[in-house]
Amino acid sequence: MAVGKESRGRGVCVKLLCVWSVCSALTAAYLLYLPLPVSLSEPLKLMLVAAAFRGVTRMGDIGQSLGVVHHIRLINSAIIGFESLVPLDYEEVQVEDQEFSGIQVRLYQPGVNTQHALRGAVVFIHGGGWSLGAPKLGSYDLLCRKMAAELKTVVVTIDYRMAPDVRFPVQFQECLQASRFFLQPEVLQRYSVDPQRVAVCGDSAGGNLAAAVAQQIGKDNGTAGKFKLQVLIYPVLQALDFNTASYQQNQQIPILYRELMAHYWLEYLGADPELIHSLLLNNHTAQDQKLLKTHRPKLDWTTILPKDKKKEFKPVVPSTGTPGILQQVPALLDVRAAPLLAELEVLKFAPRAYIMTGEHDVLRDDGLMYVHRLEQAGVSVTHRHYEDGFHGCVSFAFWPSYFAVGIRAVDDYIAWLQEHL
Repeated sequence: MAVGKESRGRGVCVKLLCVWSVCSALTAAYLLYLPLPVSLSEPLKLMLVAAAFRGVTRMGDIGQSLGVVHHIRLINSAIIGFESLVPLDYEEVQVEDQEFSGIQVRLYQPGVNTQHALRGAVVFIHGGGWSLGAPKLGSYDLLCRKMAAELKTVVVTIDYRMAPDVRFPVQFQECLQASRFFLQPEVLQRYSVDPQRVAVCGDSAGGNLAAAVAQQIGKDNGTAGKFKLQVLIYPVLQALDFNTASYQQNQQIPILYRELMAHYWLEYLGADPELIHSLLLNNHTAQDQKLLKTHRPKLDWTTILPKDKKKEFKPVVPSTGTPGILQQVPALLDVRAAPLLAELEVLKFAPRAYIMTGEHDVLRDDGLMYVHRLEQAGVSVTHRHYEDGFHGCVSFAFWPSYFAVGIRAVDDYIAWLQEHL
């Protein structure tokens, strides 16, 4: 009798193990499998990276739904853990943590400048949807070391506070404040920096902040120093159209999905997360929204983009939308949050630009439209487009998760700075 019970018990355990194995296999298949265009750089490797990111994001969502932790904090913890695995390089670069007007920054200097010769400088602003990222660790730290070493310049990375601790316009204000501090003649002199050779650089949300800061400093008569150059790496520049051709084409391409970008915007602006469905439908920019009259031509991708980028995609402009969104979230129309909306009278004071875009990136058209608007304003623009590029590839230019397109992209923009800075 006992033997029979034991046998049945083992049978139940085997069945449970089988069920668990099947569920685990299905979960792994769900997380891993993602149909990707063959023109993407190393699609199989990207599939693995995307699976890891989706898994962490899912854990964050579960943690928040249980009231344990804000999902962004959990995701950031995972990012910090991963970035700590990136090995240190360019150890000859001197690193110093400082405060610029109360803002945390890290300075990278290429060895001892015994002759005190004047050199260039780069102010770097990291991405991560205004809420994620570890600028003093891993890939960002290594990127800044690489720039300092190869350009023989001073690099300043701004460790601005992020959502959910702070919301717009705090991130912008802190980047502006730290930049203004650094551009003071006495500060530049302290670090042997030529005031005529300072650039601002940023990727993704950092590109957004870099563009907005460059606009503000360009038009501000009260700022002693100005930026000579701006480098914008797949920048996010507007939140009025989540159905541009690139948003439609790449909405499910990692690592930045269309819905995720809308989430980042709402988090940054401190808006109701329930608005995401209206944003994805472009209900906030329907034809009945009179506040958009002056802004529509600035992001009319149907007339701005070349035919090979528009493809067969159609604009999404509902006749009637969700009333009150623009009044409820006025920052959607604030040029400090959406630099693409700036007037030409402001853009003409922006520094010479290098703008990078990737074909498989929802933000591709943000960059393309900004190239067009800067050129309209008479600003010299170098546009570098990667047909195999995806969002975030620059952060994957170093071991253990390097991609060929990320290595090329970093080398290309550093070469451009080498030539023009």
